[in-house]
Amino acid sequence: MELFTKTLFLCLALALTNGAPALQQDAAVEDAALPDRCEGIEFDAITPDEKGTTFFFKGPHLWKGYHGSAQPSNEHFKELDDIHNIGHVDAAFRMHNIDNPDKHDHIYFFLDDKVFSYYNHTLEDGYPKQIQDDFPGVPTHLDSAVECPKGECMADSVLFFKGHDVHLYDITTKTVKTKTWSHLPVCTSALRWLEHYYCFHGHNFTRFNPVSGEVNGTYPKDARNYFMGCADFGHGGGYRPRKCSEVKIDAITTDDAGKTYFFAGPIYMRLDTHRDGLHAFPITRAWKEVTNGVDAVFSYTDKIYLIKDDQVYIYKAAAHYTLIEGYPKTVKEELGVEGRVDAAFVCPDDNTVHIIQGQRILYVDLTATPRAVTQNLPLPLDGIDAALCNAKGIDLFKGPQYYHYESPMILAMGRMAPLPENITSTMMGCQD
Repeated sequence: MELFTKTLFLCLALALTNGAPALQQDAAVEDAALPDRCEGIEFDAITPDEKGTTFFFKGPHLWKGYHGSAQPSNEHFKELDDIHNIGHVDAAFRMHNIDNPDKHDHIYFFLDDKVFSYYNHTLEDGYPKQIQDDFPGVPTHLDSAVECPKGECMADSVLFFKGHDVHLYDITTKTVKTKTWSHLPVCTSALRWLEHYYCFHGHNFTRFNPVSGEVNGTYPKDARNYFMGCADFGHGGGYRPRKCSEVKIDAITTDDAGKTYFFAGPIYMRLDTHRDGLHAFPITRAWKEVTNGVDAVFSYTDKIYLIKDDQVYIYKAAAHYTLIEGYPKTVKEELGVEGRVDAAFVCPDDNTVHIIQGQRILYVDLTATPRAVTQNLPLPLDGIDAALCNAKGIDLFKGPQYYHYESPMILAMGRMAPLPENITSTMMGCQD
């Protein structure tokens, strides 16, 4: 019996010893089998979820966000594989239908003639359904799909792509209008991101107008430079998110449409797009004449004022930031202010721009002609980098911290600075 026991343990030991390399080899083979989007992949579908995380699908795999490796799709959307034995999706989009909270922000996946509806990565009861049950008039075996909210399209809609045909589905009326955009590549996936529309084909993308299909600019472009973190690829001036303790912004503003921008060096970033991710772009992408950064920025009556040195550039916000003819002008000529401007802000429904210079805050009436300083008051702070006023009050930014005031009156009357608060990742997209 003792001999048998020793022999059994020896056999088990040998089995485990010999099996370990085999297990390691299997894991290595599995890792090697994972697709690498940096090698150039034609995605099957792309969609953000209700939290704003973008998923890229290829076969039975997906990528979560713009960085990281491939994962099995069924780790996030298990029914797509386990129950229905589905290895891929044809198309996907996130529903935009604020008037119908039972559907708004739900993700729809399409495969052959079926549609699946998910919320919080959970398949809704009653799905999958026939595409015709949820989207009458929309064809089967789609190539791609993308949502188009009212204001960007004529009504809350979905664009379904099949070949060069685009089927525009009105969510409210449940009607379909079909167009042929032969000038656009066949979109194997599509994405709405930061109010722009992208057709993905091969490892490239083409940006298009969702109403006309018009393409402006030089396309196609390599998706690896814009929508994923790949070695030897990239754009945005080499910008990488800083630690929050190292943040220093040059200017910040919110325009009349509710878009909030901060500026730092040669780049700017939208701060109101957390659902679609925070992303840095060169300032010249939106304001091509402003080539050397900014000192201060403020918004007023559908215009955005960018100040650099003694020059002010005024852009029409409603026309994709078109520089108004005759600008730039000097700050003295436009605002009646001399000297360097450290920061500036206009509060909602107000006609006064507050100009910060060192430890002084100047008030300029924007309705007056010519414009001139109406008040010149002391400021209990020095070295302010940027300022922002909204419904919550005023924030004065200095390095990685900011000072909060409830109103311009409290700021004007204050003789002692409030305690500073630290900039957070939620505010600026930095790294805590």
